[in-house]
Amino acid sequence: MIQLSPEVTTIIMLGGVLIGVLTGFPLAIPLGGTGVIMGYLLFGPPVFDLIYSRVFSLVTNYLLLAVPLFIFMGGMLERSGIAERMYDALYLWLGGLRGGLAIVTVLLGTVLAATVGVIAASIAMLSLSALPAMMKRGYDKSLASASIVAAGCLGILIPPSVMLVIYGPMATISVGKLFMAAFFPGFLLSALYMIYIAVRCSLEPEMAPAIPPEERAVPFGKKTTMLIVAMVPTAILVMAVLGVIFLGIAPPTEAAASGAFVATLLAVAYRAFSLRVLRQVALATLRLTSMIFLIGSCAFSFVGVFLSAGCGKVVENLILSTPGGAWGAFFVIQLIVFVLGFFIDWIGILFITIPIISPLIIALGFDPLWFAMMICVNLQTSFMTPPFAPGIFFLRGTADPKLGVTMSDVIRGIWPFVFLVLIGLALMVAFPQIILWLPGKMIK
Repeated sequence: MIQLSPEVTTIIMLGGVLIGVLTGFPLAIPLGGTGVIMGYLLFGPPVFDLIYSRVFSLVTNYLLLAVPLFIFMGGMLERSGIAERMYDALYLWLGGLRGGLAIVTVLLGTVLAATVGVIAASIAMLSLSALPAMMKRGYDKSLASASIVAAGCLGILIPPSVMLVIYGPMATISVGKLFMAAFFPGFLLSALYMIYIAVRCSLEPEMAPAIPPEERAVPFGKKTTMLIVAMVPTAILVMAVLGVIFLGIAPPTEAAASGAFVATLLAVAYRAFSLRVLRQVALATLRLTSMIFLIGSCAFSFVGVFLSAGCGKVVENLILSTPGGAWGAFFVIQLIVFVLGFFIDWIGILFITIPIISPLIIALGFDPLWFAMMICVNLQTSFMTPPFAPGIFFLRGTADPKLGVTMSDVIRGIWPFVFLVLIGLALMVAFPQIILWLPGKMIK
C-alpha cells in the first residue's frame, strides 16, 4: 500500500479517467480500471469488499428495475407506428406556417418524450417520419436536422425518463417527485424551441417554406378525427405510467411495468406485434440495460474508492470555497456538468458526480429536488455538444443517406438549441416554481 494525500489522489483519479476517455476507451474501462488500481494501491485487498458491496447495492436496487421496463416500453412503442400517425395529423394542422414542419417535429418530440423515455428511440422515430418530409419541401438541412435532435433529446427529460429513474436512488430523492418536477421544465424547453423556429423562419423565410394549401386541403372534421385517433393511444400510455404515479396508485417501478404492458397492447392493436418484434425489442432492452449497469457498476467502484480516500472532501472544500457563496458554488457545479457533457455520456456524468455533490446541496441551502432538476436540464446539452453528442450520432445513424444531411449540417444548426437550454436554466433559477409547483400537488 502507498501513502498519498487526498489532494494528490484526487488529481490522479480524475486525471486517469479523463486521459482514458480522451484516448478513446469506453467510459467503463477508465472508470473501473482507475478505481480498482488506485483502490488496491491505497487500501490493499480489502478494497474488493468495498467494490463488491457498492456494486451489489446498485444491481439489487428495486427502483432500478424500472430502467429495463421503460426501455422495453419505448422500443415497443417505436415499432407500433404511433409516431407516423401523429406526425400526419399534426402536419395537416400546422404545416401551413413558415417552419411549421419543424414546429410539428418539436411538438411530436414532446409528445413522444412523455411515452418513450429513451432518446435513441425518439430520434429514430423523428428521423424516419419528419426528416424526409422537411427535406422534400426545401427546408434548410441544419434547421431540419437540429430540430429533430433537440426534440428527440427531450425524451430523456420529460417523464417517463430513464435518467430520472437512475438519478433518484443515487440522490435519495423520490423518483415520482422527479417525474412530476420534470414536466414543466421539459415543456418550457419545447416552447423555447418552437418560438425560436417560428422567429427564425419569419426572419429567413427561405429556410422553411410554407406547405402549399392544396397539400392540406382536408376537411376540418377529418383533420380533427385524425388528431384524436392519433393522440388517444398516447394519452392512455401516459395515464398508465404517469397517471398512476401522480394519483398515488403505484410507485415508479410498478408504473414502468404498467407502461410496458400497455405499450405491448398498443403494438398488438396496431398489428405491429409479432414474436420477431418481441425478440428484437427484448434484445435491444438487454443491450442498453447491460450498458447502463456496466457503466454504473464501474462508476460506483470508482466513486467508492474516491470517497474512501478522502477525495470527496477535497472536491467539497474546493466547491464551497468558490467566490460568490452558494450561487458561486452552484455556477461551478453547473459548469462542470456542462463541460463534462462534451466528453462523457450522461450515464457516466450522473454516476460520477451525483454521489459526490449530493451531500453539498443541503449545505449550500438549495432544495434538493430543484437542484436535481437543474442538473438534469443541464444534461440536455450533453446530447447536443460535440465531440461526444450522442443525439447527433443517433440522427446520422438513422437518417436516409440519400437526404444528404452531413455532420456539419447538424452541428451548425444545433448551437442555437444549446443556447436555448441555457436560457431555460436561467428562467428556472429566476422562477423555481417551474420545477417545484407540480410535485407539491401530488397525492401522497
